[in-house]
Parts: sequence; C-alpha cells; structure tokens
Amino acid sequence: QRGIWFFSSYPEVELETLTVNVTIQDFVADVVSELGFRNTQQVSKETMFIFPVDSNTVVHTFYATMGDARIEAMLWEKEEAQQLYKATSGTENLKYLQDQWDLWGPVFACFLGTLPPNREVTINLCYVQELPLQPDGAAQFCWPQELFPRRDYISEVSSFTFSHFFLPADWILSGEEEFENLRFSICLKSAHGVSHIAMNSRYSPLQYTDPDQTSAEVSLKSLPWLQDNLNLLVYYRGLHTLSAVVERRDAKAPPGSLLGDSVVMVTLKPNIPEIVPNPGQPGEFLFLMDRSLFQDAQVPPEELPRLSCAHPSICPQNTLLFLLKSLPLGCYFNIYSFGATFKAFYPQSVEYTQESMDNAVGRISSICPDLGGCDLLGLLRSIYSTPLLHGHPRQLFIFTQREISSEEEAIMAEVYRYRDHHRCFCFPTNSCDSFNLFQAMALETKGECVCVHSRMDMTSEAVKCLQRALQPMASGISLHWDLPRGLEVSTIRKAPEMIFQGHQSSIYAQIHGQAQDEEIDEGAVTLQYHVGSQPFNYTLRFSLSPSPDDRLPLHRMTMMHLLWKLAWEGTSRAEKDIRHSAVKSSLSLGVPSPFTSIVAIRMNQRDAWHCDSLLPDPSMLFSPSCNLIPCQLLWLRGFRPVWFKSTKFWVVQKCQFGLEMLGHKAPDTEALTQLSASCKVVALQKANGSWALTTALASALGLSKADVERQRPSEDVQPTAWATVLALVWLHQYKWRVSWSELLEAKACRWLRDQTEVQLDECLEAANSLLGCFVEPTIFRI
Repeated sequence: QRGIWFFSSYPEVELETLTVNVTIQDFVADVVSELGFRNTQQVSKETMFIFPVDSNTVVHTFYATMGDARIEAMLWEKEEAQQLYKATSGTENLKYLQDQWDLWGPVFACFLGTLPPNREVTINLCYVQELPLQPDGAAQFCWPQELFPRRDYISEVSSFTFSHFFLPADWILSGEEEFENLRFSICLKSAHGVSHIAMNSRYSPLQYTDPDQTSAEVSLKSLPWLQDNLNLLVYYRGLHTLSAVVERRDAKAPPGSLLGDSVVMVTLKPNIPEIVPNPGQPGEFLFLMDRSLFQDAQVPPEELPRLSCAHPSICPQNTLLFLLKSLPLGCYFNIYSFGATFKAFYPQSVEYTQESMDNAVGRISSICPDLGGCDLLGLLRSIYSTPLLHGHPRQLFIFTQREISSEEEAIMAEVYRYRDHHRCFCFPTNSCDSFNLFQAMALETKGECVCVHSRMDMTSEAVKCLQRALQPMASGISLHWDLPRGLEVSTIRKAPEMIFQGHQSSIYAQIHGQAQDEEIDEGAVTLQYHVGSQPFNYTLRFSLSPSPDDRLPLHRMTMMHLLWKLAWEGTSRAEKDIRHSAVKSSLSLGVPSPFTSIVAIRMNQRDAWHCDSLLPDPSMLFSPSCNLIPCQLLWLRGFRPVWFKSTKFWVVQKCQFGLEMLGHKAPDTEALTQLSASCKVVALQKANGSWALTTALASALGLSKADVERQRPSEDVQPTAWATVLALVWLHQYKWRVSWSELLEAKACRWLRDQTEVQLDECLEAANSLLGCFVEPTIFRI
C-alpha cells in the first residue's frame, strides 16, 4: 500500500478537510490533493509532513500554507542545493526523524514548524503514480485511511452493515447527505473503454463523458467501510495483453527535447498458458546463504541427510539439499555464502547436471559460520555485473538472519537498477532486524518474501517459492513499432528480459520527428515473446493525437526513468550534454533525480510565487521575507514498512510467530523418523529425477535390497525404473509429512514418462504391495 502520512509530535493535529482529484488513464494515476489539518489542542505543536515514495511514484508539487506564511518545496541542481543547505537551520529535525521514527523506507519529508493552538495548515500535494495490474485485469488505486477526515468530523446520517468488501454502485448516499469536508473525484480514461469499477466505499454512479465510453467520472460519497484504505479497482474493456497511452508534447518546449516530443507508455501483460507442452530451459538460480546460519559446520557429506533431519531447527543444509535436488535439468545455478566477505561455489553459474549437482552437495559442508560483518551489497554488485545467460531468467534466493543497517539505501538502489533483469525470493528469519529491506527487494522485483520461524519452515517455504520460480514465463520479449513516415521511437525504459505469470511491465518511449503525412494519426506496436518454444504475437493500434494534458503526467514518469537511466550510464561528452538537458527539464517538471535535491522555502504569502514548471528567481531566496527550512528525500530506518502494498503482511507474520511459540510442542518422534528417511531418499535421487536400485535406497525405505529385487515386476523392467517407481510411491505416501517433495516427484514422473518400455501400472501395483500402501495411478500425471 502506497500511502501518505502527516505527523506531528502529538496526534492532536487532525485532518479536517480533504479534496482529491484523481485522473486515471489506463495504468497511470495523476493525483492532485489538498489536505486541511488543525491543531485541536491549547498548546503549540511541532509538525512535519511525511510522504512515502516508492519507485513508481513521482511527487512533483508540494506547498503548505499556515496563516500568512507559505512553505514551498522545489528542486535545485545538487551542487547548488548543497550550498543552500548550509544556510538551512533545523536540519537536525530530519536527522532525528531518519534515525528515530518507526517507519522504514524512502520518504519525502518537510518540516513545517510550529502550529499554534486552533490554527490550520493546508497542504497541497501532487504526484503521479504507475498503478499495479491485478490478476483479474483491474488497475488498482489506493488512498490510505490515515488521510481521510476522522469520523468525528463527519456526521453519519445512517449506518449500514455490509457483508462484502466491494460495494455496488447503487449503494450510495443521496445528494443532501454528501459530506462538505470530503471531496474525492475520479476521472477515468482508456482507449479500450471503461467497463466498470469496484470500490470499498459508497460512490456516485459511474457517469460516462464520451459516447464511446472511453472516459467516465465517479465521486466518493463516504469513507471506506471499517476505516480501511480506499481501494479502487478499474476494469477496462477487453484483454490487456497490450496497452498504449500517448501524451502530447509541451508546445512551449523545443522539439527534440523530452518535453518537446510526445511520449508513449506501453503496458505489457503477456498471455501465458498455465501448462506449456515444451517449457524449454527454465533459468538461472542463485542461492545466497548467510554464513551466520551455519552454526554446525564441517559436516561430512555422507552425514548431511542425517544431520539435516535430526536437527531441522538449526541446520540450513537441509534447505540447500532440497533446493539442489529439486532443480530441473538444463537450468544453471550457483551458490554464494556471505558474511564479512562472500564466496561462490563456482566463478560463474554452471549447468545443472549430475556431476555439478553432486559437486555442489558435497561442498555444502565447506560453508563455515561467520558472525562478523555482512557484505550483501558487494555480493549483489558482483552478481549484477555478471552477464545474463540468454534464455535463462535470473532468480535469487536469499537466506539471512543478519541486520543490514548502513547499506539499505545502496542495496535498494542496486536492486531497483536491475529490477527488470531478475527476481528475488527472500527468507529472513524472525530474528532478522532488516526484514523490511528484504520485503522491499522482493516487492521491487516481483518476487516473494517469507519470514522464517524455523529451518523446517525455511525448507518448505523455499521449495514452494522454487515451484513459483519454475512457472511458465514470457521470454524473448521484443516490441516493434509501426509509425507514420517521419516519426521514430527512442525507448527510455526498455522491455524486461522476462515477464512472469500474472505480472505486467511498463515501458516508456519518446516519439521523435515530424510526420510527413499529417492526416495519418495512428501508430501500431507489436509485442512478440515466447513461452517455452511457443511464439506469441500481438499488435495494438493507438492514436497519435490524444487530448492535450497540461499536467503532463506521462512526461513526468518518463522523465523519472530517463534520469535514472542517465545516472547509471557513462559520462561521455555527448551523454553529459543529454544529461544537462534532461536535468533542466526535470527541474521544470519537478521530477526528483540523482542529479537534484529538494529545497523548501518559507515566505510571506504576499511575496510567494507559485508557477508550475518554472524555477524561482534565486534572488528571492535571500529576501528578508523568506527563509530555508529542512525538506529532503530521506531513507528512514525504523521498523514499520511503508514501501509496501499493505502493512498487514507484517502484522500477520508476527501474529503467526506468536501463535507458533504459544502452541509449541515437542517434536513427534515418528514424524522425525519418517522425515529422516525421506531426506535419505532425497539425497539419493539423481539430477534427472531417477533413483538407482541400491542398498542405501532400500534401507531408506525400510526394506532390504533382496526384498526390493525380488518384488521387481519382471526382468523387462529396468532396475532404475523400478527403484524410481518405488521411491516415488514412498514419497507420495508420506507427502503429508514431506510437504516439499512435489518438485522431486514431478522430476521422477517426467523421467518415467520418457522411459517408453516401463509398464507403470504393473510397477505401481508391485510398489503398493511391497510398501503396504495404496497410491493411485494419477501420481504419474503430476
């Protein structure tokens, strides 16, 4: 949940009035808000405004008015801003906030000063935000419940009880019941056509403003039910495999500059089948292991299965063993251990074969404990500097329990830089103080973060995430443009290397040139990608003559991506010229970047200026009527997550841990015995999914080798095939105790299906008889 908070030293500075105008075009929201707060106490309060900003949000306008004073935030080039900071008093307020506040993550913060008793402050905040796409195809817009007026200020004239989260449009208040201190209007636009909306609050009927239903308006009529965040889902007509929005150039800007050209945002949500006949090679899997987890080091390889299962609460070797065994043939992998330094099993990722798997399993015992520093940043930079393997999407599995306090911002900058090139699955333990960092890494890369309460949980959850990582994905993604002669496209944010099932990605591009035929006002874009070996191709036509939008929301989003791109690239003379031009445009648009800093100025209302897209006269800064105040983009180091879609995840995880501790029981001896046997079975499985008929396998199954050989259905059944069916049936029978065996079973089934001479029904009957169980033939269709 992206949110906004207004904080003071006491909670008595309350939000009384709210006016919000939101324009949503496909998957971009342009928000203009005005918030009125009042100090309801009889003493003055020190106040500060805080707005969390994630990587898909651009805050471009902020100003506040208190009595005859006005505070306005604006961007300056970083070098000039540093000079201004020297003249700014009270910066210790922001430093205190950074270290002491309970929130965590990047925020926009502005110190507003002292608010006298019963006095008001009005805050104007404008931002642009890229909206997430929900699994059912809806664009989701959220507004936090903290920024609605308290119900004390709203005289509810009636009460209702609702059984559903989203309410139908006909559950609304009549006109005379509208709240004067709550004005929340939403304008919806899409070339696809607006179908309908869902909202957890009462709202006016959807009013179409175009005959073709490509635009509509709706207003909020009450607060969200049960004081929840406002959640608005917007549904467009048709499928959303491909969506394109064009924004006209700023007529005042010179052609060839970003503002002087049109820009286009293309949203990709590939259609990915659930089951792919030929999935192809599945990717590159990198396992990053915190060496502080390895308290029992130097374990002989032959003892690994026994130790991993006899002491599941203290040994992470078990997790690595199951992950390695669960990987599919044809992928690539590597294992890194990190502490004060980091080490890799291999100089670069290696192909998953029987030899490489055996080698990796044998080297797990070489990971030594390290309770010193934590160079996760250096490890990530080393990984990101390694070229991607074509056709093998990169996915990181990070296991840790360390606190990472001083490098969180740098780590997130690196993750953000390469967010389209990889995905992170993070497994911090419940004792990890940097839980929020790892959740942010997972969210930014569209992965997953699981808070681990024991090593048994770690193994189970890690294998579940590996199952997700092996789901079908779109790869080989490319876009092809068809524009009128004289126009061409320059991509600013490129298409990602891959898009996983259920995800979307947005690219931004600049349209250069002059069309030779002014009457042609349409272009087309074609999306091409593969899922496994199956090609897909979609073409979308879009208008090159959209309605003008003086607020330029798409240009602001495009500018943000351009500035980050320039910050990460080289510093040649040509690039410096481009950077200078881009920074000049960013200052006029109010788009923060690595090249700019925010400066806030307090002045008398009569001397105030406010003109969008224009810089103030520097001489105004030093007039007697104005002064500089603390205002910056900060990285807070608290514990409450503000980067994320919802703080409920954190609460649920903590509650689950508390319940686990309250309900803790001694381990079931029989369960541990069966688990130990299953680990031995898993350790004996080959990389291709099969098992060899050996004494060790028979012993792990509680049988003698003579009994296993005697019960082989016929001489025509190869020993390896018979052993594989037997192990598969045994694992499946105890699946309720071995919840992470599904991938191993699937590997075995694939191998068996490739053995055309195997009589599966005959083998299954013999295995059931020998093991004294009943597993149905459906097991072979996993």
